[in-house]
Amino acid sequence: MRSVIRSSQVLALVILAACGGRSAESSASPDGQAMLQVENRGFADMVVYAVSGGQRIRLGMATGNSTKSFVLPAYLIRTGERLQFLADPIGGRRAPVTEELTVQPGDIVTLIIPPQ
Repeated sequence: MRSVIRSSQVLALVILAACGGRSAESSASPDGQAMLQVENRGFADMVVYAVSGGQRIRLGMATGNSTKSFVLPAYLIRTGERLQFLADPIGGRRAPVTEELTVQPGDIVTLIIPPQ
């Protein structure tokens, strides 16, 4: 039963990460910044990473019960590679990762971390 609950939490993380897209105010130019907005609904603080080509790039920390925005490094979005996002809880064991996403300049990706 416990593995079913964990699987559903990871699934929620994966599904909700795909809900991002271009915002109405975003720039359509190739120089526009892409953002990751993390809504951490859980209690645990999370270290958030972008994963590209198997390499983890630390974006920062999203404290529990808060929303934090991160600017994605330009070199990650200019290459056109597909990205994943990983939320690694401080002092925890689970580290859910999203499905692969293509992020373009001007995109805002929303990642919602459900409560545990």
